[in-house]
Amino acid sequence: MPETTVIYTHGHHESVLRSHSWRTAQNSASYLLPYIKPNMHILDVGCGPGTITLDFATLVGPTGHITGIEPSPGNVLAQARETAASRGITNVDFKIGDIFELEEMFESRKFDIVHVHQVLQHIDRERVSEALMQMRAVAKPGGIVAVRETDFAAMTWFPASGGMTEWVDTYQLVARANGGEPNAGRRLVSWALEAGFARDKITTSAGTWCFSTPEEREWWSRLWADRTLSSNFKTTALKSGLADEEKLNRIADTWTEWGKKEDGWFAILNGEIICRVD
Repeated sequence: MPETTVIYTHGHHESVLRSHSWRTAQNSASYLLPYIKPNMHILDVGCGPGTITLDFATLVGPTGHITGIEPSPGNVLAQARETAASRGITNVDFKIGDIFELEEMFESRKFDIVHVHQVLQHIDRERVSEALMQMRAVAKPGGIVAVRETDFAAMTWFPASGGMTEWVDTYQLVARANGGEPNAGRRLVSWALEAGFARDKITTSAGTWCFSTPEEREWWSRLWADRTLSSNFKTTALKSGLADEEKLNRIADTWTEWGKKEDGWFAILNGEIICRVD
């Protein structure tokens, strides 16, 4: 298996986990909820701090089980385990695992659902179909592979701002320099077809996040201002020559100013697919 050299554009800085910990099954996987039943076994690939994973665990009940995996040890899995303990959830385990090695990792185990959320955009864009094939390989016959990915070029906001446009353009350049595909949402059907799923086995939908109340604007704008100046995004933007300190400070200031706009509105489009496994 070739080594994965792609850099995770966000990393696990506090500003990143602040966003990831906000995610729930309801606000980030509602398209999947009708398929989750008691007693199911679910694999959550790229589980992060585990907030969606733990919601799945409550839905499958005590006789079901959820496994969450992350590719590196770090603090994020420790945070997931601590959250599980604080919520008294025991039908879940978190472990280190690579999306390109699922078949090897779970050779004697199959899952009713194999789920991934905001991960495919960050892996090697030339190997996404391979990742989906790995997900299919560890799903039971009759099971499903579920994917939700954002699409940066489809993000929209108000008021119009040259600074915000500079941010999204710079982000896409950095993400591609890292080997990923920031406009993953629109490509999900294409990638699934490349992975061998028949078109009539793929159900598509789109979900949104929207930030507009004063509290939402403050949280979202501060989060992105902090990411711009403190996360892996800054490190890789500088290293690749796609931004300098002045540009990054300008982008962070733009986010701060947008957050103060009473009429501020920001919407994110996410592509979603359910792929049924024969």
